[in-house]
Amino acid sequence: MVDKLHPWLVDALRTALRDQRSHALLVHGPSGVGQFELSIGLARGWLCEGADAHRPCGVCASCKLIDARSHPDLMVLLPEALRPSLGWEIDADGDADKASKTKPSKEIKVEAVRAAVEFAQTTSARGRGKVVVVHPAERMNAISANTLLKTLEEPPGAARFVLSSGAADALLPTIRSRCLAVALRLPPADEAIEWLRTQGVADAAVLLAAAGGQPDEALLWSRDGIDAAWWTALPGAIQRGPMAGVVSAVSAWPLPRLIDALHKLCHDALSVVAGATPRYFPARAIDVRPAALSALLDWERELTRASRHAEHPWNAGLAVEALIEQGHRALSAGAAARSSKGIDSVHSRA
Repeated sequence: MVDKLHPWLVDALRTALRDQRSHALLVHGPSGVGQFELSIGLARGWLCEGADAHRPCGVCASCKLIDARSHPDLMVLLPEALRPSLGWEIDADGDADKASKTKPSKEIKVEAVRAAVEFAQTTSARGRGKVVVVHPAERMNAISANTLLKTLEEPPGAARFVLSSGAADALLPTIRSRCLAVALRLPPADEAIEWLRTQGVADAAVLLAAAGGQPDEALLWSRDGIDAAWWTALPGAIQRGPMAGVVSAVSAWPLPRLIDALHKLCHDALSVVAGATPRYFPARAIDVRPAALSALLDWERELTRASRHAEHPWNAGLAVEALIEQGHRALSAGAAARSSKGIDSVHSRA
């Protein structure tokens, strides 16, 4: 049933279902292009009970069980923190009360991998084999990865594994070597923009560029309340100040997302100074002088340093203020003072 897939994944799914016979596949490529959707599509196809030529059919009992997240021969390993956004149950064992009492993990824990290994070794309930999907595979810690490696080296006869990754180079080389690779690339911009429009995203081209061409990321930003007007106004708001308004505007952002956005702004400002075209922001949104080069390079170094600790900052509030203040000094270096008009429009969209 290909209508559940992003349009740029349809051919990749059909090709993989037709040609790939390995017990383990590694679906990899830039984040935000649909690795997880393709991995679930592969599981659908392998477990589908419809006619071979039409798998996955979307109407058989197996396909409906996957839709209901209750197929007895499919296990999906996700970090607890990702389950709600991907539409899968909070806890693989159904213990939602236990999961709610602790901060959701961003890692795939070794206990979950051990459960998947045990699951793969049992008999298929519906006779079509068993499938384990691991996403994102780079979220396995060293113990989890080595636990899975042992099974990949000596796979159970009826089980297949799909590892989905946006950072395949972060996986153990021994894991990569035991999987057949299914490589994905950024989709054509016009195709991604049209898909985003069908999802209700206005000015989709601006948000797609903001997300580095990654349509899933652009859709997530849109659903979090970030629109094209907000994104276009952000550089001017940081350049003009006042800083209290900008900090308030982004106060609800997770620190990794904010650092990513500021890094993109710094990249585009450096591009403009060098006479190149901005990549993430509309060209009209970046107004920076050559005299800003040194300050921008200092800001870029500080953003890189901050990104290493973004998941576990000592004080996120102070980090946000310091990074935005440094960005203000860099972007306004050598520029005449400007009116602060327009900051309210950014603040109101946060």
